[in-house]
Amino acid sequence: MNIKNYFTSNECELEDLGNGIKRKITAYNDSLMCVEVHFEEGAIGAMHTHPHEQITYIISGEFEFTIDGKTQLLKAGDSTFKQSEVLHGAVCKKAGVLLDIFTPCRKDFL
Repeated sequence: MNIKNYFTSNECELEDLGNGIKRKITAYNDSLMCVEVHFEEGAIGAMHTHPHEQITYIISGEFEFTIDGKTQLLKAGDSTFKQSEVLHGAVCKKAGVLLDIFTPCRKDFL
């Protein structure tokens, strides 16, 4: 993969994933990816696993996260860590935006 150092907002598309969720890939290389995810109130990030490690920072809104069978309500300024292959998901309680960081890059998102 060629290294790109700058990703401007106008070149990063907000992709409608349906069911009240939109995603924007903000920056990435082979080993790291940053993704902005917009949720409408009531939208559900279905329970799933993947081989990537993931940190989620809550920019705005309120989300009920379930990670490895434990559920917690989080709001703006809170964050999560999800290890590789851990079962996780979220329900948006108040419309908001998440910033997801993945390692390595989620090539399935490109």
